[in-house]
Amino acid sequence: MKLHDDIHNYYEKLVLDEIIKQKINEALDVDTLADFCCTVLNQLPPRYIRFEVDMAFYLPQSERVEMEEKVKAAIEESKKLISMRGNIEQA
Repeated sequence: MKLHDDIHNYYEKLVLDEIIKQKINEALDVDTLADFCCTVLNQLPPRYIRFEVDMAFYLPQSERVEMEEKVKAAIEESKKLISMRGNIEQA
């Protein structure tokens, strides 16, 4: 059963944006990247939304910055875990 096609975790977008920004997607194969994303997202609190526009309109800038910092920290921790297995260079 699926709740609704529009419902998703807002952190997914932030994580993907940061992964692309850091070009991690270019350094990992598809399976490792999927595992990496799970590792990152499991460190973050869920923030479910239905429409992106709601977050853009209602999310205070300070909270947005805090969420982005949490994403960066989770990515760095996940990079350490993945690099231990020899799959990604430590930045």
